Amino acid sequence: MAVFSSTTKAEAVVPHDRARIWDALVDASLVGRMTPFVKRIEASPSGEHWVWSMTGLEVMGIGFSPTFTERMTLKDQERIEFEHDPPSGAKERAGVTGWYDLRDVEGGTRLETSLEVCISLPLPRAAGPAVRSAMKGVMATMGDRFSKNLLAHLAKG
Repeated sequence: MAVFSSTTKAEAVVPHDRARIWDALVDASLVGRMTPFVKRIEASPSGEHWVWSMTGLEVMGIGFSPTFTERMTLKDQERIEFEHDPPSGAKERAGVTGWYDLRDVEGGTRLETSLEVCISLPLPRAAGPAVRSAMKGVMATMGDRFSKNLLAHLAKG
């Protein structure tokens, strides 16, 4: 098994109140419904961990449906940080590290994101460029659709 990673960053001014955006981003179930390729996201009772269950993905002919655990750190209405934090002894084939940052600006809220996705696949390390290219494509699709879904959710009022 080799570990492959890909990163993405984005920022936009979202024409909505920061509190409404925050409320959407800290709702695990809602984030799961808005994110493509996600079956569900379940928050632990404390909310400290979110468990992501993905639909079937395919990278270079290898299909997998990862489930991974993220430790969530929240700074109320300002920043959401997450890092891969599997339960003791668990081996998860995927994980994400990153953050969301929210700031009031003229016209709405500036929303910045940074994500690093890591996956473990039974491929040689030499497949890295092709795997990273596939990962970037999936991540771009997820980001675009998530953004559209978030805006549609916020527009509902």
